[in-house]
Amino acid sequence: MKVLVVGGGGREHAIIKKIKENKAVEKIYALPGNGGIAKDAECVNIGAKDIENIVRFAVENSVDYAIVAPDDPLVLGAVDALEAKGIACFGPRANSAIIEGSKAFAKNLMKKYGIPTASYEVFDNLDCALTYLETAPIPTVIKADGLALGKGVIIANTREEAVSAVKSMMQDKAFGKSGDCVVIEEFMTGPEVSVLAFTDGITVVPMVSSMDHKRAGDGDVGLNTGGMGTVAPNPYYTDEIAKVCMDKIFLPTIKAMNAEGRTFKGCLYFGLMLTPDGPKVVEYNCRFGDPETQVVLPLLESDLLTVMQAVTEERLSSVEVKFAKANACCVIMASDGYPSHYDKGFEISYPNDLEDKIFIAGAAVKDGALVTNGGRVLGVTEIAGTLSEAIEAAYEDVKEIHFANAYYRKDIGKKALSATEGK
Repeated sequence: MKVLVVGGGGREHAIIKKIKENKAVEKIYALPGNGGIAKDAECVNIGAKDIENIVRFAVENSVDYAIVAPDDPLVLGAVDALEAKGIACFGPRANSAIIEGSKAFAKNLMKKYGIPTASYEVFDNLDCALTYLETAPIPTVIKADGLALGKGVIIANTREEAVSAVKSMMQDKAFGKSGDCVVIEEFMTGPEVSVLAFTDGITVVPMVSSMDHKRAGDGDVGLNTGGMGTVAPNPYYTDEIAKVCMDKIFLPTIKAMNAEGRTFKGCLYFGLMLTPDGPKVVEYNCRFGDPETQVVLPLLESDLLTVMQAVTEERLSSVEVKFAKANACCVIMASDGYPSHYDKGFEISYPNDLEDKIFIAGAAVKDGALVTNGGRVLGVTEIAGTLSEAIEAAYEDVKEIHFANAYYRKDIGKKALSATEGK
C-alpha cells in the first residue's frame, strides 16, 4: 500500500512514524516533508499548497491513500481534488474545513446551534471595529478571521493594545487577507484544554486530552507561537467534564455541520476553555494540532491507518480506538528568536537511541548533515507512568540534543503538574 502525507512539520513526522507501524504500508511519500522526515518517508519537493502537483504526483505514483495534515491545503480543497481522481483521503473537504478557515463562520455556527463559546462581534470595516473598541470590555481578544499560522490571536489587556491589534490586522495587513475581517470576543478565564477527535461525520471518538504551551517564554509570557510543548492527558479535563463536552460541544458541532451541508470527516480539534460557567469553545481546527499530535499519537495503541480508513469509509463506530493509560510530555526545541527573527543552518546532533522519540519540524539536509531550517526545529516526546516522570525524561532527552542557537521553555508541564498535585 502506498500512502501520501501532505505536510512537512513535526505533526506530519508523528503521523508518518505511526503509519509506518502498519505492515500493509510499503511506501510513504511526504510532500514536501523535511530533512528529518526523510529518514521515515520519501520526501518530494512539492509544497503543501500546490494542490495541482500534489494530485498529479498521487495519480502518477498510484497512491492508495492520502493524508492531508495542514490547514492550508485542507481549506484550499486538497481532499476534494484528490477524491475527484479516485484517491481515498483522510481530512475534511473544503466546505467543512471552513470551520477553521474562517473564525467568523465558526463563531456564527456556534451561535446558531447553541454551542457554548465566548460572546463576540465580527467586523470587516476598520472604523466600525475601532468604534466598538471604545466601549468594549477589556481585556478582550482580537482574532484574524482567516488562517495565520496559529499566530493570528492577540489578547489585549488595554484599550490601546486592542486598537493596535486591530490596526495591525486590518490596516497593516500583518496576516495578509486573513485580517480583512476580524473577530473581537469576550476574554474568557480558566484552564485551556486541547481535544483532538476522530470523526466520520456520524461518530465522534475523542483522543487523549492535552495541554499546549503557546507563549514563547517561561511562565506563559512573550509572543504567541505555534506551540512550545505539550503534555497529555490534561489533568483539568476530568471524566465529568469530558461527558459535558461530548453532549454540549462535540456531538452538537458534528450535527451542526451536517445540518449546514458541511459533513466533517477527519480530525476535528476542539480548543476549549474550562470557564466558571462550564466548558466553552475557544477555537476549532480542521486537522491534528501541532504539537498536540506529538504527545497524543504516541499514546495511541490502535493502528492509526486502520482508524483513518474507517473515518474515510464512515465506519468509525466499528473499530476500536485505544490509548495507553500513561502520560506523555513533548518539549519543543526552537531557534532562538522564534517566532520573530532567527538564524538557521546549524547542525543538529543527538544519540541514535532518541530517534524514535524525536519529531523533526524544521530541518534540512545539507552536505549530508541535518541542519536547522525553521523556527520550531524539533520536539522530543517521552511516555511514562506519571506526568512528573514523563516531564523529567523529556528534559533529560533535551540535554542530549544539540544545535547552536537552541531555545526551549523550561516549564513545559509545570502547570499541569501543579494541578495533579492539588496545588
